Amino acid sequence: MARTDRLMRLMDALRRLPGPVTAARLAQETGVSPRQLYRDIATLRAGGALIDGAAGLGYTLTEDPALPPQSFSRLEIEALRLAVEALAGIGDEDLVRAGRDALARIVATLPERQARQAMHAIMRCFLQAPDRAAPQVDLALIRAACWDEQALLIDYLDLNGAKTHRVIWPLGLSYSDQSLMLLAHCRLRMDYRVFHVNRIAAASLTGDSFRPRRVALVRDYADAHREHVQAARR
Repeated sequence: MARTDRLMRLMDALRRLPGPVTAARLAQETGVSPRQLYRDIATLRAGGALIDGAAGLGYTLTEDPALPPQSFSRLEIEALRLAVEALAGIGDEDLVRAGRDALARIVATLPERQARQAMHAIMRCFLQAPDRAAPQVDLALIRAACWDEQALLIDYLDLNGAKTHRVIWPLGLSYSDQSLMLLAHCRLRMDYRVFHVNRIAAASLTGDSFRPRRVALVRDYADAHREHVQAARR
């Protein structure tokens, strides 16, 4: 591995992993021997990186505004560009715009050579705009309720045409070119439900919080779904 790429991976590991990170873990992340890892730590420090710690104690990167921006490999740049382009085939207008704005800010911080690579990526995504009914409610409200773990009161029309008025704990959105779904814990049924967002006729915040239960609820749902799939395959 080239020295520049190796140092870049080390900086990325220090930024990404909760500190202090042991030398053994950093050596594993960067694919070098512990001896080489210590030399790379010294090189980064000599270049201005503020890295606290020592052998046997672990290392923690203290971010410094004087440090150069994070760098990316060419494949990582291509992957980011492709992911943002793919949003046009599944995401709503606000989400697509946010992805493009974020990518533009990332590209603006890259070294000149990598910025040129981002502008001339070889991987492209030509998906058309999603073929699905537009939502009747404000998606910004739905997303905020998920992020803030706030209960929603919704009017919902199910696939059988039945109308219901219920309180839900919104957990996350699932995007595809055919549908936009909302995973939630329904307080009416006291169970998990997946709602078609375009069938939600109205939505409002109740003022009730279910924090900090969202992560555990999503994990439990994923475990139950995985067990269901495995049982169906037997």
